[in-house]
Amino acid sequence: MARKKIVLVIVEGPSDDVALGMALSQVYDKDFIYVHIMHGDITTRRGVSSQNIVAKIGKDVTDYAKSQHYKASDFKQIIHIVDTDGAYIPDDNIMERENYLDIQYESDGIYTNNKAGVVTRNQQKRDNLYKLRSCGTIWSIPYRVYYMSCNLDHVLYGKPNSTDKDKENDAYAFAKKYRNKVVEFVEFICKSSFSVTGDYKESWNYIEKDLNSVNRYTNLCICIENELDSKMMT
Repeated sequence: MARKKIVLVIVEGPSDDVALGMALSQVYDKDFIYVHIMHGDITTRRGVSSQNIVAKIGKDVTDYAKSQHYKASDFKQIIHIVDTDGAYIPDDNIMERENYLDIQYESDGIYTNNKAGVVTRNQQKRDNLYKLRSCGTIWSIPYRVYYMSCNLDHVLYGKPNSTDKDKENDAYAFAKKYRNKVVEFVEFICKSSFSVTGDYKESWNYIEKDLNSVNRYTNLCICIENELDSKMMT
């Protein structure tokens, strides 16, 4: 019997792990899923640029591998799930409102009390995401980055502006809903109105257009469909 390979899933926070960890482990039932939590968005982190983001993610991967005595050949692939956070919308659709304490994502754009800060953040995020989506491997392991727009809570629960408590509660409810229901989970991710299927590169071109990156879309379905197709061929 072939030895299980590691599918390393990188997410931003613990609630992302709760929501998707179990469901993805059911899709990749012949492999070992390990979810690595970044504790924040590496694409907008201070000091992270398109010149060093691949190296920084690579260090996280190798640190984990060394801690578990794994080598690169023990990994099947790296799946990196990121929020778009409306990064591709025109600057004109970033609206400044003094009374907004937090960034608010709406279908017509972003509302904030610091437009200049969001413009700068979006540029950094776009540059880093372009580098990542053009990067086919990290530490010789196949790598792809997939988006949740405008964020994971938006895609999974229809809530673009969740509180931390909402994130936690909704994640546990989502995990419970799809536990041992892999067919239903695949149907939800891959056959919903927000599912961007088809070619990987074209799916990124799509999220760049107009206000798509502030609305409800994901291309994670491409990753899942590729895995299911590979199973059918074996």
